[in-house]
Amino acid sequence: MSAQSKWLLSAAGLSLLGATIAGAVGSHALAFADAQAERSFETAVQFQFFHGLGVIAITLVGLTGRGGSVRAAAAWLMLAGTLLFCGSIYARSLGAPPGIVAVAPYGGVAFMVAWLAFAVSPWFAERNA
Repeated sequence: MSAQSKWLLSAAGLSLLGATIAGAVGSHALAFADAQAERSFETAVQFQFFHGLGVIAITLVGLTGRGGSVRAAAAWLMLAGTLLFCGSIYARSLGAPPGIVAVAPYGGVAFMVAWLAFAVSPWFAERNA
């Protein structure tokens, strides 16, 4: 297993741990939040779970060859999207200034580009194919 695969799998595991913790926080410690903040927090938890699992799937599909390089970029974009999208929503839901959510769309775009990269990755010629 390559070093990059190890880093991505470790990052995915930590992201899933974070999503689990955030889910627990959201269900027990957001009593002060309004209904919209609670829904936003829940959405962020779901996105973090889906994309953490996506990073694992992409890494297990393989990161070798040209298609693998595109898949690796997709996995890193998913992690960046998690930080920007989910992180800003968590922060806002927990009381950060409203301006923090200005970075959420960048995270959303990172998610979209990641899935597009994954979708096109099989069409790149592999080195050993």
